[in-house]
Parts: sequence; structure tokens; C-alpha cells
Amino acid sequence: MAQILLTLSYDGTQFAGFQVQKNARTVQATVQDAIEQIFGERYPVVGCSRTDAGVHARDYKLTFFTDSGILCDRIPAALNAKLPYDVSVLGASVVPDDFHVRHDVYEKEYEYAICNTPYRDPFSRHTAYHFRQSLDEQLLARAAAHFVGKHDFRAFMASGSDVADTVRTVRSTSVERRGDWVYIRIAADGFLYNMVRIFVGTLLSCAQGKYSADSIPAIISSLDRKNAGATAPACGLYLNRVTYLPQKGDTHDR
Repeated sequence: MAQILLTLSYDGTQFAGFQVQKNARTVQATVQDAIEQIFGERYPVVGCSRTDAGVHARDYKLTFFTDSGILCDRIPAALNAKLPYDVSVLGASVVPDDFHVRHDVYEKEYEYAICNTPYRDPFSRHTAYHFRQSLDEQLLARAAAHFVGKHDFRAFMASGSDVADTVRTVRSTSVERRGDWVYIRIAADGFLYNMVRIFVGTLLSCAQGKYSADSIPAIISSLDRKNAGATAPACGLYLNRVTYLPQKGDTHDR
């Protein structure tokens, strides 16, 4: 029996999130269907994160155990032949049995894409948030820098979460403009429910003058969701990178 780690990329537009849901199309169930067709058995799969409906991923990790003798270098092509157009397996490797794809995460990085033009781009309506008002990326970067550090981010958690420990460590933030596009990246040891989207909504409120760039620490300290900005739409959010501690991330071919 071996534990297989898959790296996926997917367009979340037509999915109701990652986790299996009754009467809804999800990434987890879609990948399980493909695995069952290849391996002849429906294995349980564990994902690194519960992405919401409409959220995308460039570097999603999931694991499953199998006693099949299929070589890892053949798994991506085999699964991609069975998967729909909006999911792709980028890699497969064997990881230690005690590796946990979610609990052993060292850092996750999310990216939020904004199409910053006066008129909407119909071709990016599912993959970016259209924001008409001109954005000052330097102001956004200054505001975002206040998120860095170990804080109780309760004010940036959407209702409906049953998480008791709301302390997280944000390790880095960045804001980059490429022409008409603005990209906000946030890396942390973990995230609360809708945390990144509320971060982004708060930054955009700073851009609109509703908050100052230096008001973020006070919002964090308030521990009150009402003091933060709106939740930005799911369409612009990407799970961009997932990294593990070296001793937990060691992999080998099979």
C-alpha cells in the first residue's frame, strides 16, 4: 500500500467547491470518479484545502492510498484522459504513509486577480474580478503589509465557520500591476473561511477611501467582522502555491 500525492490545477467556475456535496458537482468527486476508472476502486481522497464554489487552483494537492502497481509517471496522463476539461493532473508522486496533505502544510499562497479597466472584459468574467475604479497598487501594498505577522484574524472570517482557533500567521503579501491587471498575493500558514476574499474586499475599500491604508491594524484588533470590508467575489481567487516542510514534502517515484 502506498500513499500517492497528486498535484492538480482546476478552473472552479463550474464546481460547487472542492469537497463532496450531495447533488452538486465538486472537484473531489470528479477526481474520485477518474481514479476509480483507472484503478478499479473508489479510494477516499484527502485535499489540502476546502476551496469554495467558483474558486480556482493552480497548485492543489490531494492524496489517496492504493496497492495498485501503476507507476507514478503514468498516473497524470491516465487520469487526464478521464477528467473533464476544467481539471488537470500536473504530477504524481509517492509520499510517506504518515504524510498528511492538510495538516503538514507549511504555507499556502493565494492570488487574487483583478481586471482594473473602465469596461468589463467578457473573456475574464469567470477568472478575475472586474473593478472599474483605478487602483493605486502602492497604496494597496502598503495596506496589505499590515496583515503580515501572527494575529487573531477573527474580523476577517465569514460567518458559518466553526473554527475555534482564529490565530494565523501571514508570512508575506504583495501587490503587482501588469498593465490593466492587478494581482494581490497573500501567503500564510493557514487561512480562515473567506479570509483572503475579505482581505481583498478590505483593501479595495481602502482604495475607495472608505478606510485608510493604516487602518488595518485597528480592524484586526477589533475582532469584529463588521469592521472589515466586503467579501470579494470568488471568481478572482486562486490557490496559487502549497508548500510543505522538507522532511514532510520528500517524495519519490514509484
